[in-house]
Amino acid sequence: MTAWQLHIHIQILLSLGRSPIVGFSFRKSELTNVHAMPKNCLVGQVTEQDLADTYNPPFKSCVEDGGASGIMCSYNRVNGVPTCADHNLLSKTARGDWSFNGYITSDCDAVAIIHDVQGYAKAPEDAVADVLKAGMDVNCGGYIQTHGVSAYQQGKITGEDIDRALRNLFAIRMRLGLFNGNPKYNRYGNIRADQVCKKEHQDLALQAAQDGIVLLKNDAGALPLSKSKVSSVAVIGPNGNNASLLLGNYFGPPCISVTPFQALQGYVKDATFVQGCNAAVCNVSNIGEAVHAASSADYVVLFMGLDQNQEREEVDRLELGLPGMQESLVNKVADAAKKPVILVLLCGGPVDVTFAKNNPKIGAIVWAGYPGQAGGIAIA
Repeated sequence: MTAWQLHIHIQILLSLGRSPIVGFSFRKSELTNVHAMPKNCLVGQVTEQDLADTYNPPFKSCVEDGGASGIMCSYNRVNGVPTCADHNLLSKTARGDWSFNGYITSDCDAVAIIHDVQGYAKAPEDAVADVLKAGMDVNCGGYIQTHGVSAYQQGKITGEDIDRALRNLFAIRMRLGLFNGNPKYNRYGNIRADQVCKKEHQDLALQAAQDGIVLLKNDAGALPLSKSKVSSVAVIGPNGNNASLLLGNYFGPPCISVTPFQALQGYVKDATFVQGCNAAVCNVSNIGEAVHAASSADYVVLFMGLDQNQEREEVDRLELGLPGMQESLVNKVADAAKKPVILVLLCGGPVDVTFAKNNPKIGAIVWAGYPGQAGGIAIA
C-alpha cells in the first residue's frame, strides 16, 4: 500500500515537470526509554531479510516503478551506520541494485550530527568523507561547505568524489531544463503570483479537503445535519475558530482564511462559539461556559485534536490521548447536550478516541487532519 501511494504521488510530480524525492528512514529499535532518547540518535537493528522484505520495497518501488529522481537520507542509524554514510544503502542498493539515476541529499544537518551528536565520525572531515564516499551528493545545511575544503586538503576526499556528486546534481538540473535559456520560456516561466489564487486552484483546495475527511462514527445517522432542521448550533473546542491551525506545518500564504465556526455560520444563523480550552494543550479550561452553551443549543459540534505544539518536526508525543482536559471537556459537553454531539478531530497523527467511540452521547466522529485553507468550508 505504501509503495502504491508513493508511486501515484511521484507520477503526479513527474507530470508537472518536477523532480520527486523520497526519503530513506528506517526506525526499528527497542522502545525501552525511547521517550528520553534524542530521535537523531536512534539505532535501528534490522536483519538483512527484514530490510529486503519490509523496509526496502516501498523505496525500491519509488525508484524502479515511480521514477523518483531524488533520495533523502535521514538522521538515524541502521545497524550502527548513519543512513547518509551507508555505502551499502546509497550506492550498492539504490544506485546499483535499483539502477537509481538521480541525486542523493541529506536531511537538514544529518551530516553534522554524524560527528557532532552521534560521534560516529572522529572529526568533521571524516563525516564529510563518510557521506561523499557512501554516495551522497549534497547536504542540507552548511557542514560540507564548512569542512569540505579541509577534508580535501587532508586527503580524506578526492577530486573524483566531488566531481561525481556534481555530475549527479547538474544532470538533474539539465533534465529539468534549467539550462535551456531564459527561464520565462520554460514550462512554468510565465506563472505570476496573481495566478496562485485562481478559482480553479481554490476549488482544488476545497476538493482535496473534502476528499481527505474520514467519517469514523455515525450512529443513527447523526450526520449529515439538515440545514432546515438546525435552528441553533454550539461550536465548542480549541480548534473550532483557528484558521492557522487548519494549515498544519510548512505552508504558504493561504488565499482564504475561514475557520470551521465561520463556515458553519454560513448555514446556521444562531451559531455560538465557546473555546472551552486555552488551546489544544488544554491545560486551562472553561468547561462551565462550554456546558452552558451546549445545553442551550439544538446541536453541538466539538472541534478538538492537536496543533503544532504537540506534533511537528522535532516534536514527538509521549501518548496518544487528547491533550490536557480535552477528553473531560468532550464528555461533560456531551452529557449536557440535548442531542448526541458531533466530534471533529483536527490533527495529523493518530489520537486514541476510544472513549468517544464507546460514548452513546457522541453521535459522530469525524477526522479531518489539517485540511488546509478550505478546511473549514469542507467540514461545514
